[in-house]
Amino acid sequence: MIDFDLPADLVALRDRVQNFIADKIVPYENDIRQTAHGAPEPLRRELVALAREAGLLSPHAPKEYGGLGLDHRGMAVIFETAGWSTLGPLALNIQAPDEGNVNLLNAIATPEQRARWLAPLVRGEIRSVFSMTETVSDGAGSDPSLLNTIAQQDGDGFLITGKKYMITGVPDAAINIVMARTLDPYGKDMGATMFFVDLDAPGFRVDRMLETIDSNSPGGHAEVSFNRVRVTPDRVLGEVGQGFRNAQVRLGPARLTHCMRWLGAARRCQAIAAEHARRRHSFGRTIGEHQGVGFMLADNEIDLHLSRLAIWHTAWLLDQHDKARNETSMTKVFCSEALGRVVDRCLQILGAIGITRDTVVERIYRDIRPFRIYDGPSEVHRHVLARRVLAQNDPMKR
Repeated sequence: MIDFDLPADLVALRDRVQNFIADKIVPYENDIRQTAHGAPEPLRRELVALAREAGLLSPHAPKEYGGLGLDHRGMAVIFETAGWSTLGPLALNIQAPDEGNVNLLNAIATPEQRARWLAPLVRGEIRSVFSMTETVSDGAGSDPSLLNTIAQQDGDGFLITGKKYMITGVPDAAINIVMARTLDPYGKDMGATMFFVDLDAPGFRVDRMLETIDSNSPGGHAEVSFNRVRVTPDRVLGEVGQGFRNAQVRLGPARLTHCMRWLGAARRCQAIAAEHARRRHSFGRTIGEHQGVGFMLADNEIDLHLSRLAIWHTAWLLDQHDKARNETSMTKVFCSEALGRVVDRCLQILGAIGITRDTVVERIYRDIRPFRIYDGPSEVHRHVLARRVLAQNDPMKR
């Protein structure tokens, strides 16, 4: 049975994070250093330094590397609290893709690789990249089996060639985790493999920065290419040919942590919309007293509540046995759509104010829309879930 009562130490940590976000991070939200491609590296380091000083850095990461070592339930509480500010996850060092890469490296990297890359990542000293998605014309998008980036075995190392699309955080990052289809010296397909690639490696290039509607990820999103980029055997992450299997270590929990962060952001929008509805008058009463607005606020509370229940349930499953692939998919679909509805209603309640930058709702509205696409579009998750449903035998007909 799931215990929804939070332990006292987690409540205390949540309260500390809540005060930290409100007092230290929210004032940065209008910092003029921010760009269309997210917070620049100096601003990120400034925010991280504040969290480090407060003892709140990397709550998801292992204690041995300087994190707080929270389980998934603890992460659900703290990530939601940090998500109240658009810069909260960045300050606590729990922003994608770094947060997911911390989990991945902790699970499958060698001790030497963890010392070299995981430790400074946890300390917030570096940023990382995860390169899997490719363009429609070049290969794998939502279907990783179409992967066209090739790692050709050459001597005792590999030569990586291909293109990647919608790759987050490349500028100023220190290391790139790249998924490629691996061929032996004779051209035999050995399966997908993940590799560490330095951002200054010869043959690696940022072809262009993509102009997107969101701006919550430092470094923005890019299209990149690899032209016979050489990697040595010590740069293999996990085992050769096990890339897809190992990627699930990252992708499942990362979908859930997206939900946690966006729940906090949607709660912020609800608070702003509710306050507006209490103060704004129309036709002799506050607009919140009109059913058109009041019902939207009520629907928001329903979506927020059910999203939290879905997140906590899935987090509990991950803590129990670390296998909740169906549940993470369902939760990601439900939360991405439910929380998107919440933010959309809040913007509608605010009216003309909602489409301006006089509140943070406009920013969150732009940032949360891609959530229905990132880490697998809703339609892909539904497709996979439908196949599993159809593959099951109906126990009532046995």
